[in-house]
Amino acid sequence: GPLEVTGTTRKTGTTIEFAADPSIFTETITFEYEYLAKRFKELAYLNPFITIKFNDERTDTKEVYHFEGGIAQYVSDMNKKQVVANVYSFSGKAEDIEFDIAIMYNDSYEEKLASFVNNIRTPNGGTHEAGFRAGLTRVISNYNSKNGAAKEKDVKISGDDVKEGLIAIVSVRVPEPQFEGQTKGKLGNTYVRPLVQKATGEALSKYFEENPIEAKAIVSKALMAARGREAAKKARELTRRKDSMSVGTLPGKLADCQSKDASICELYLVEGDSAGGSAKMGRDRVFQAILPLKGKILNVEKARLEKI
Repeated sequence: GPLEVTGTTRKTGTTIEFAADPSIFTETITFEYEYLAKRFKELAYLNPFITIKFNDERTDTKEVYHFEGGIAQYVSDMNKKQVVANVYSFSGKAEDIEFDIAIMYNDSYEEKLASFVNNIRTPNGGTHEAGFRAGLTRVISNYNSKNGAAKEKDVKISGDDVKEGLIAIVSVRVPEPQFEGQTKGKLGNTYVRPLVQKATGEALSKYFEENPIEAKAIVSKALMAARGREAAKKARELTRRKDSMSVGTLPGKLADCQSKDASICELYLVEGDSAGGSAKMGRDRVFQAILPLKGKILNVEKARLEKI
């Protein structure tokens, strides 16, 4: 019906009341306080100029959410560890999208990253998140190549290496977002990735140039992860080689002995085929086996543990 005049006031606004339709929401129409509180808090971080007052009349619980620091404060509040590099945030516009991004690093080995499209969380990431990751990885890798120590410049830093200790919020506004997956939790607009990647690269490159202490701390964190990854890879390869030698197949150049009694058998490791030929001629075939090795035998007393 027509609006009814109830008095005069200088305040403006709109009040919306609604009730969940039980014919649509068949499982439950009970609102969960924790879920709503988390969502309202996210919105307040993402939109620093608004204030959200949440009153739960069922339990007489009242909360007010307002964060003037925006996503920079969001990232800072997410951190629970020792800070490696302080919060840095940047925002802007590229073509028809707008973006707000904030990052920091701590001394942990885990990553905390949340991405949003039009204030909607994207738990499965998408092109905006991929663009941010690509831009971040390239900036860190390039900085190391230009400013790192001689022995570190050749270290290849991967996308996984820059994740350790990273805390970040990636928020974009896209006019016509296309979501993927059954839960619609992944942004699919392909043109968003290069725009976010370029913006991230430009902003972080400038930040690294103006803040060399933070830049070196972040790069050192990534280098540590890269060295750990390479060491783990070498360890896996070594384990595979050991396994391949222990499954019953004998090396091709092994001159085996006749006896199967381990208590009397001997294995001689010699350098190269030449020494192997002489050893085979002078051995006792019954209990002596000869294995020529390719290259110089490693001096295990002086070699580093990772080479053994």
